[in-house]
Amino acid sequence: MRFMSIVTSSDHMQPTPELLEAMHKLADREIKAGRMIDTAGLMPLATGARVTIKDGKLRVVDGPFVEAKEVVGGYAIFELQSKEEAVALAVEFMQLHKDFMPGWEGTCEVRAYFEPNAEGVCDPLAEARA
Repeated sequence: MRFMSIVTSSDHMQPTPELLEAMHKLADREIKAGRMIDTAGLMPLATGARVTIKDGKLRVVDGPFVEAKEVVGGYAIFELQSKEEAVALAVEFMQLHKDFMPGWEGTCEVRAYFEPNAEGVCDPLAEARA
């Protein structure tokens, strides 16, 4: 199964050199194990743009975005056996932040890739009803 881990935070702090080193070690381990497909940190909001549709109209807004509260800071894509394995990697990754960047707060969201035959794929409440 393929999973994407997405890191968001309202803290706009640069990663410490120690955190960067620890993240690189984790990424190297996972790449060598054949589990990590891709990973990257993202540039600041000021360098981006948003394309939205509202009231039937397309709109392009260059960053920075005043209304942004939480920002996607990076992502990783894995090929794993289970959601539990994906969550365990997310916990390990977030522990690095706790250890090497005290005071930082954020979230790592783990999402499985869409598979056409999966149950509840188009039903956002499928988990809640199970």
